[in-house]
Amino acid sequence: MAEDATGPVRSLVRVRGVVQGVGFRPFVHALAVRYGLAGLVGNDPGGVFIEAEGPVAAVSALVEDVRHRAPALAVVERVEVTPIAPTGTAGFHIVPSLPYGGGRTLVPPDAATCDACLAELNDPADRRYRYPFVNCTGCGPRYTIVTALPYDRPATTMAGFPLCPACRAEYEDPADRRFHAQPVCCPACGPVLSLVTPGGAAIPGDPVGAAAALLAAGGIVAIKGLGGYHLAADATDERAVATLRARKHRPHKPFALMLPDLTAVSLLCHLDLPAPLTSGDHRSGDGFRDSVAGVLTGPRRPIVLLPRRPGGGVAPSVAPSDDVLGVMLPYTPLHHLLTGEVGRPLVLTSGNVADEPIAHRDGDALARLGAVADAFLTHDRPIHVPADDSVVRVFRGTQVPVRRARGHAPEPITLPRPLPRPVLACGAELKSTFCLATDRHAFLSPHIGDLENYETLRAFTGGIEHFRRLFGIDPAVVAHDLHPEYLSTKYALGLPGVETVAVQHHHAHIASCLADNGETGPVVGIALDGTGYGPDGTIWGGELLVADLAGFRRAGHLEPVRMPGGVTAIRQPWRMAAAYLHTAYGPAADNDDGHSHGPTAGRHAPYGSAPVGGLGVVRRNAARWPAVAALLAAGPAAGAAAPLTSSAGRLFDAVSALLGLHDTVTYEGQAAMELERRADRTVRDGYPVSVTATAPAAGEDVLVIRGTDLVRGVVEDLGRGVQPAVIAARFHHGLAAAVVTAAARVAAGADLGTVALSGGVFGNMLLLGAVADGLARAGLRVLLHRRVPGNDGGVSLGQAAVAGALDARRGAVGRPPP
Repeated sequence: MAEDATGPVRSLVRVRGVVQGVGFRPFVHALAVRYGLAGLVGNDPGGVFIEAEGPVAAVSALVEDVRHRAPALAVVERVEVTPIAPTGTAGFHIVPSLPYGGGRTLVPPDAATCDACLAELNDPADRRYRYPFVNCTGCGPRYTIVTALPYDRPATTMAGFPLCPACRAEYEDPADRRFHAQPVCCPACGPVLSLVTPGGAAIPGDPVGAAAALLAAGGIVAIKGLGGYHLAADATDERAVATLRARKHRPHKPFALMLPDLTAVSLLCHLDLPAPLTSGDHRSGDGFRDSVAGVLTGPRRPIVLLPRRPGGGVAPSVAPSDDVLGVMLPYTPLHHLLTGEVGRPLVLTSGNVADEPIAHRDGDALARLGAVADAFLTHDRPIHVPADDSVVRVFRGTQVPVRRARGHAPEPITLPRPLPRPVLACGAELKSTFCLATDRHAFLSPHIGDLENYETLRAFTGGIEHFRRLFGIDPAVVAHDLHPEYLSTKYALGLPGVETVAVQHHHAHIASCLADNGETGPVVGIALDGTGYGPDGTIWGGELLVADLAGFRRAGHLEPVRMPGGVTAIRQPWRMAAAYLHTAYGPAADNDDGHSHGPTAGRHAPYGSAPVGGLGVVRRNAARWPAVAALLAAGPAAGAAAPLTSSAGRLFDAVSALLGLHDTVTYEGQAAMELERRADRTVRDGYPVSVTATAPAAGEDVLVIRGTDLVRGVVEDLGRGVQPAVIAARFHHGLAAAVVTAAARVAAGADLGTVALSGGVFGNMLLLGAVADGLARAGLRVLLHRRVPGNDGGVSLGQAAVAGALDARRGAVGRPPP
């Protein structure tokens, strides 16, 4: 950028990324004033445009600051600088936004209340003292209030709140931190808080104080947040929490907690980081490390799953039989006011009943939650789109997403390669999300829920239409799961005028991990989860794949067993215990006397003499055991009543039932989570597990990890009277070692040095750590999820990446018409 003899230069600077609604124009204006530059800045459909005129050094300094010192909520993806002719015009101005014309403006996620706004909230001399909607360019609602683009006040749900003179003065003052803050408001011109009965009648008095009093008396209050309603109760009151469980139809799944500050969190949970990884490259970020405190107090404010301290502090029903608590800090001014008034931990759980999506419209909330809540703490600022709370773990200094929603969505994931055509990926059935992708941007929806009822399906289809309008994406390719009965699959196949692509579930898991890390493969992919439809018609879930974005080969899997009763076996883990016992011991396991009979006796050495019939799981389910045994004995003739599965989740279920932890479950993963919780962390040895090769009809050998060896080890230890905690630990370490052995053999055979880990079973931190450490000791590089969940919430991203890679491959040889 050379300065010629005529004097100043002028540059057109285009900034791409999450740069609208984050204070970027005021930031640029302040830079221009600092450097003495003339020109302008504004929003357009592509992001932010700047014209800067002045000495070349000053223009260069502005560009460098834009690249490297952007506002905290901004994500700068690209800065393009083009020389243009100087105009000689004085002054630097923020100009009106250019009309939206189908560009790709990136919408920022909602952000937690900043320190400056919090200080105003608590300052009796400030005009926004105790005003529950205080915000600025650095915090407050964004995605959930946007109705259209570009991001300006008329295109948000704040359009119905005209600015008062004092707020307008702040909005128009370049030196003010509320300069062009679209949700800016105050008590004179902004939303109004109210407390109402389930019938909608106003409850007199200060809404916050009255709500706090109701909570202290054991009541349940529905609270309108950024992305929807929550249900709140006093977390120290067992009767209140038990009442909430009964009304919400949620008997066991843990509730999340909101605590006022880090000190309160430290009294309930451990905040220190675990030990670092032992060796190798465990890539799960861009070289950063996240402290637990940093994640809790950052602008995204997710629920963080933390190990709880022994002792009391909260009611037993908050997290029954769980040594992990999900905690978050206040992220809206209303939360700060309420937690300060209550002075004790609050249960703050999604405002829904059972598996419905979160309620976000006022009328719908009153209708759906009226039988649950005793009162509604609400307001008149509409929520345009819902966003549930995000959930993360911190694994060895890195965030591991469990649920991606508020604070993250709809911030895009940058794909490793551009897509030839726009893609819609419809995701899976459980933990549903969808993904709209174009060029290198993948817009992953917030968590929607399990796609098993009309309400969730409506949220799913409505969300897709909103994203299509918001980002101006008209998909030409639609990706879906292989399972023909998923509602997401049926939706995809019912769309007119598009090309559809079926993506195998576990390939999508590995592709999601690759895209999450900006890689294309090939890698060895380890996908461990509960359910995924296989191309062979069986239920996969313990898979080793050699995969890149465009394809995969099944290189190994857990030993298949039958699922007696089909999906009923998921809700009744004792059935999987029966299946594994039958597979491990043959018909001997189907008799309640524990002795082998017939020609199979002794075949399964060295465990063939184990007292199977004397196991507690057999005794507890004696009345139902013969019917299940008959299904297992029928083998292939049982058909859909007992399909084959290689699912890791079902293996965990079986062992949990064998140890007497859970014969039945009320939510997904309950038995496996209890098995992890019970494992003795001082135990390091595992059961020996054989990994054998089977030769398919064509192609390379496929490795089989013999899960029955683990079950035999469990049964033998039970017969010896070994403590369940020791058995649980030996199971984890035995499985981890077998997976590592199999992955190392596959990697050596395929000449690969990188392994990608995905699937919901890797939400088990004990297993994840053991597998990651084992792979590192084997000299393999490990990819973990870092921006999207490894469970089914990330499947849609993988589907989009696979569909794009296949589209690019087909395009190279000529693409068929849809």
